Amino acid sequence: MPLSHLFNTPGPSIPPPFCIIIVKGQQELSPMASSLPTLFFPQTTSSSSSPTIIRAIISEPPHVTRNLPTRKIPGDYGLPFIGPWKDRQDYFYNQGRDEFFKSRIQKYQSTVFRTNMPPGPFISFNPNVVVLLDGKSFPNLFDTDKVEKKDLFTGTYMPSVDLTGGYRTLSFLDPSEPNHAKLKKLMFFLLSYRRDRVIPEFHNSYSELFDGLEKELATKGKAAFGPANDQAAFNFLARSFYGADPIGSKLGSDGPDLITKWVLFQLHPLLVLGLPRPIEDGILHNFSLPPFLIKKDYQRLYDFFYQNSGPVLDQAESLGISRDEACHNLLYTTCFNSFGGMKILFPNMIKWVGRGGAKLHAELAREIRSAIGGGDGVVTMAAMEKMPLMKSVVYEALRIEPPVPSQYARAKRSFQIESHDAAFQIKEGEMMYGFQPFATKDPKIFDRAEEFVPDRFVGEEGERLLKHVVWSNGPENGGPTVNNKQCAGKDFVVLASRLLLVELFRRYDSFDIEVAASPLGSAVTVTSLKRATS
Repeated sequence: MPLSHLFNTPGPSIPPPFCIIIVKGQQELSPMASSLPTLFFPQTTSSSSSPTIIRAIISEPPHVTRNLPTRKIPGDYGLPFIGPWKDRQDYFYNQGRDEFFKSRIQKYQSTVFRTNMPPGPFISFNPNVVVLLDGKSFPNLFDTDKVEKKDLFTGTYMPSVDLTGGYRTLSFLDPSEPNHAKLKKLMFFLLSYRRDRVIPEFHNSYSELFDGLEKELATKGKAAFGPANDQAAFNFLARSFYGADPIGSKLGSDGPDLITKWVLFQLHPLLVLGLPRPIEDGILHNFSLPPFLIKKDYQRLYDFFYQNSGPVLDQAESLGISRDEACHNLLYTTCFNSFGGMKILFPNMIKWVGRGGAKLHAELAREIRSAIGGGDGVVTMAAMEKMPLMKSVVYEALRIEPPVPSQYARAKRSFQIESHDAAFQIKEGEMMYGFQPFATKDPKIFDRAEEFVPDRFVGEEGERLLKHVVWSNGPENGGPTVNNKQCAGKDFVVLASRLLLVELFRRYDSFDIEVAASPLGSAVTVTSLKRATS
């Protein structure tokens, strides 16, 4: 039925199936998000001067669902203290993370079950969760009508606000809290304020990285990608967002190490660092490290951001946010969210592409150089849209090994969830946890789910699967707004990931790597770089 019939006014016809979002006036969207088809209709009343905007999203036909049996959620939490401690030993040491989940899926014959999540006492006194490990139940964690996200960014515990200047930063706020919209608007401004510098500053920072890797290969025969990537990522973020070069500031080259220590103080309850077990589990998984130990290092980071964020802090004041609170949030967004994401995602992506071998490398090099007009060509957003394989490789890396694997939410009310096999009742106040790599490798959604398939998202069929790529706390074909918890920098992360592949394959025909485990992501060592021959 044409939309014009609904509004009694001439208008274009949109074929079903479709869904319609009606927005009065302006809607805050990510500045880099793709535009939806938009129709404008006059107001039927004079109550507002803003037009009504109809955003129509063409979607897949609704699936016919079978009636699923209702099951009691299997599993239990065990005795207080003992149950959480036992589950923590299994998670970190006896089984390991993946086997911890796989064994319970087999035991309960269900991808939905009850267990305890680390760290447990004495850091978290309520580690009880309902685990969601399939692609059908997992999206409940994003539904802000059903769940809240207050203080759940790191899971069943929250790091001390003394690590963030005394403020609860945006990542820990629920959309229902007044400051959430203000701070997310500020992050949208940060992303758009110097957007014309993103591509050139990425080129400059990662050209420095590749020059350094080549020199290290020439002298040592191999080069660690991780430390070089850390420095390049921080330089890129500082230069593109703030117009400041950290190397020429009081920070010098210390930024990545300062950030890594600061992040460790927040995440140590969730990490296996390879320390002796009595120290690691007896201390770091039981007690929070005191923030005063990192205070001077954090102050150095804060001073750098405060001195170089003038226009962004001015914008914050216009939104009703103090300069101090805004600066702590800018630091958190840049260092924890953006830098932390690149620290994990980029080595993982190099790992998967490296394992793809010479054939994949040749295809990427040919596609990228053709779109930009050769190795010395100009990289633009339009040119990257002509690289379907490159875009698919980025999505596949985000699918198979998402940089933020864990998602938490608390039920606002009682409601029913469904896995592929059964329905379950979630009670008001219950904590839900999703381990994302299981959801994004769901064999009932993805063929060859455990394999890295470079062209998985090429073409119409591939694009339809993007709704199941949910690394950003929401579907890849969705977008962040002030009313949801999807990552404000979702499109920025995808862009930066695309730029990494473009810079790599405009410069090299192929490369070889070695891979080892790391507490955060993968430790990648480059063993050869084959310079472009055409």
